[in-house]
Amino acid sequence: MPSYETIVIEAGKKMSRLSLTVSTWGNISARDPETGNVYLTPSGMDYENCTENDIVVFNAMGKRIKGRRKPSIEKDIHLLIYQRNGHVNAVIHTHAMYSTILAVAQLALPVITEEFAQAIGGEVICSEYAIPGTPLLAEHISKVIEDGHRAVFLPSHGALCIGENMDVAFKACGVLEKAAEVYIKVKAMGLEPRIIPEADVGHMFRFFSNQYGQAAK
Repeated sequence: MPSYETIVIEAGKKMSRLSLTVSTWGNISARDPETGNVYLTPSGMDYENCTENDIVVFNAMGKRIKGRRKPSIEKDIHLLIYQRNGHVNAVIHTHAMYSTILAVAQLALPVITEEFAQAIGGEVICSEYAIPGTPLLAEHISKVIEDGHRAVFLPSHGALCIGENMDVAFKACGVLEKAAEVYIKVKAMGLEPRIIPEADVGHMFRFFSNQYGQAAK
């Protein structure tokens, strides 16, 4: 298994290459469930140029234990989510185009595609607004995650997705951005998208979480 520093670095490069952010914006972290240590991207650095030494590491109490770089200004969001949600081991904050459009409009995104139901499992809402990098924004975002949402829009800002691991969190980010694009384009046609019933959403999410794909040997 690659180091957690490498996992975060490769995730940053992937986020950039998939156009899920702009320049050095956005941030990513991973948590080691065995130690509770959190590995976070540095502030304002090109993801393509980051090395393992650039990743900032915090312990479970939020104390920096490794890394000389200034951490992402949104470190409080990541640390608070991990401290309050034991099932979360990856957090990705994106600035993707269509997700940001809905965030700026302060619109919720209902479950309109089956992959959305499978990967995210419920509508994505906007948090309350707060200035980036503040403890208040961390509180707003963490509250939404604590309420059972796997993704959230940050008003005037972007989006955030969580997962049990980095692959799950990335899948949610990609599905969220595609669903946001579909939603906006259907609305632009003057039509209303079909919203998948809640019972069906629950069934698909449980199936995808527990039975989809190949069983581990």
